[in-house]
Amino acid sequence: MPGIEDCLSAAMRIAGARGAGLLDWGSGLALGTAGVSPAEDHEATAAEATDLVRLAAESLSFAEASDPRLPLQDLILTTERSYHLFRLIGTVFDSRLLLHLWLDREEANLAGARLRLQALAEELVLG
Repeated sequence: MPGIEDCLSAAMRIAGARGAGLLDWGSGLALGTAGVSPAEDHEATAAEATDLVRLAAESLSFAEASDPRLPLQDLILTTERSYHLFRLIGTVFDSRLLLHLWLDREEANLAGARLRLQALAEELVLG
């Protein structure tokens, strides 16, 4: 089972990957990064990404109508040239972690990248 560095290295092997980060969306900090950042600053990107995820996760508008306690799993943000995938990670301790993957839209397969990021999140072991 991979640790943070292995997980981020594997994320960077996803077709079209430009950058990846493991983020604490409670604090807005990057726990690890790989590749480049869309804002050319991994810490700024982490803070902005976690603000976006926090807003969606805490919004009643995005809760499941049938069961509002079901947690948010992931977000996908698209721009003209890129995709941003955010995968929330459940942990046994009270932490709010997520994987952020930035992809080049021309090189990436969005569905495949989403499934691979989900698998990486499930395999991640924080030690």
